[in-house]
Amino acid sequence: MIVHVTDRDIICQIAYARIEGDMIVCAAYAHELPKYGVKVGLTNYAAAYCTGLLLACRLLNRFGMDKIYEGQVKVTGDEYNVESVDGQPGAFTYYLDAGLARTTTGNKVLGALKGAVDGGLSIPHSTKEFPGYDSESKEFNEEIHWKHIMGQNVADYMHYLMEEDEDAYKKQFS
Repeated sequence: MIVHVTDRDIICQIAYARIEGDMIVCAAYAHELPKYGVKVGLTNYAAAYCTGLLLACRLLNRFGMDKIYEGQVKVTGDEYNVESVDGQPGAFTYYLDAGLARTTTGNKVLGALKGAVDGGLSIPHSTKEFPGYDSESKEFNEEIHWKHIMGQNVADYMHYLMEEDEDAYKKQFS
């Protein structure tokens, strides 16, 4: 799974290598999200999650496996791993290709990974990578991660700026 974050878009792709070059099997872009009701904030963590989720849905639908591997039905922010179903084709297993992006805790690339995993793809990962992990206590708080997935952290910051500094609010969220 390739995730590329630009200034104005988030691109998620599933590809495989050939001698002639990489072949793209499926792709999803954040600029497609307004079709599904997400109008603003197309480059934040929540949009990255939605783009990864869209990629997983498209890929599973393309190969007719969307009924077998539904993924996580309710978003909780908690760890989720897809398991293969007996008597059915195995779950798609991919590895994250973040390119030159640093995969620090809470990076948008990891938001796309979480969306793809919740959508039904099998991608090796750890909760240490997601927002809500405290490196000092070595504990993961899924509520903080859920807030990032839902964009609640951005909404909280908007309310904070609105109360504290009206000019900064207008500049940031005009």
